[in-house]
Formats: sequence, C-alpha cells, structure tokens
Amino acid sequence: MGTVFSFDIRGADDEGVPAALASAVRSLHQVDQVFSTYRPQSQVSRLARDELTLPQCDPEVTEVWRLCERAELLSGGSFTASYAGSWDPTGLVKGWAVERAARLIAEAGATAVCVNGGGDVQLYGAPAPDRPWRIGVTDPLAPGGLATVVEGSGMCAVATSGPAERGCHIVDPRTGETPADALASVTVVCEGLTDADAWATAAYAMGTEARDWLEALPGAEAYAVTAGGTTWSTNGWRRHG
Repeated sequence: MGTVFSFDIRGADDEGVPAALASAVRSLHQVDQVFSTYRPQSQVSRLARDELTLPQCDPEVTEVWRLCERAELLSGGSFTASYAGSWDPTGLVKGWAVERAARLIAEAGATAVCVNGGGDVQLYGAPAPDRPWRIGVTDPLAPGGLATVVEGSGMCAVATSGPAERGCHIVDPRTGETPADALASVTVVCEGLTDADAWATAAYAMGTEARDWLEALPGAEAYAVTAGGTTWSTNGWRRHG
C-alpha cells in the first residue's frame, strides 16, 4: 500500500495475541496483493480490465465494493471509487484493512491496540484505566509541529486527509478540479477507520461544504486547518481534541 504500518499492543499476555499479530500482518500483505492498483495481476487490476467479474473475486472485494457504494451515497458523490473510469477503492481500503487488523488483535485478548497505517490510526482499549491513547495530528503548515492532539479510548479511529505529505492528490469528483477553497488538512474521528478514512477523503474533496456535512454526519467529529492557517471543528470535537 506504499506506506508504513506500526503496531502498539498492551496487555498481550494472552497466548493468542502473538498469533493474532502475525495474522494481522499477513492480512495487510494480502490486502495489498488483492487491492493494489499498481499490481497488474491484483484482483482490482484484473477487474478493471474485465478479466474478472465481481462474483469471481475474493469475498472481501465485494465487501469493500459495497462499503464504497455506501460512502458515495452518504457523501453525495464527494467520495467515489469510480471517478477515473475504473473501480479504485484506494480512498477507503487502507482504513478498512487497518481496522480489520486491529480488531483481530483486540479479539485475541490484548487490552489495548493501536495500529497506525501511514498516519491513519485505529485504537482499541486504552494503555491504562486512567490514561487514553494520545494521537498527534501533524500541522500541515508547520512541518514537525502538531495541529492538535486527539485523546481516545475504547474503539476510536483517527484519519487525516490533505496535500501536506503527498501534494494535492484529491479532486472534487463532481468537477474534476481541486476543491474550491481547499483545506490544508481535515481530520475525522469516529469509531472505525473504514469510515474515518472515507469521510476525511470526502470532506477534503468537498472544500467549503465540508463543515456542514461533517456536522450532520452521525458518529463523526472533525478538525480542519484552512490554507490560511485558521482552524475550525465540529461541535463535538472537544470530546476528543
């Protein structure tokens, strides 16, 4: 998937946790093999060339297909997996893969799990009963600095979209152009990284419309940095930031 993944696991005394970690790592490699648009023989690439049909693909491909359809519907088309003319679930599949990997480890008995995939994070539990996870969000306008810190425990996910790390790689699919009044970054917090990843991508693509949409989105809170350096957040952000 072209990025670095890290695992922070606490309370791993249960003998099943090391095996679950190994399984989680294998699952991430398998996702890359199946979904990568850069691998000519991945199922997604073969699907794009009409060499496979959706029913011929692994069941996970159908699952991600349906999740992409849901994200497109809920975002009014600002998230889409078919903008380029062929199906490309890149905007959702990494978050889905990280969420699934973290769940495998948590269900094996770990008391606290943090899986970080290229800066997008899925959390389970907490490092200590009175100490939540603390996730720093990079300041897109001041490299090396933090825009905010997210505190989370239980099941919590943090995803950020913007051009700071990779340049402007997100367009508004409704216009094919860079979003109007594009944000420097937008961070979304919700329970699962599948949603947080997709919502952050959609929100960045929306530009000036993002704040009202995120405010109305159930179960999600957001924090944004504008190109001019000002910030805004949804009404419930203080629970996390």
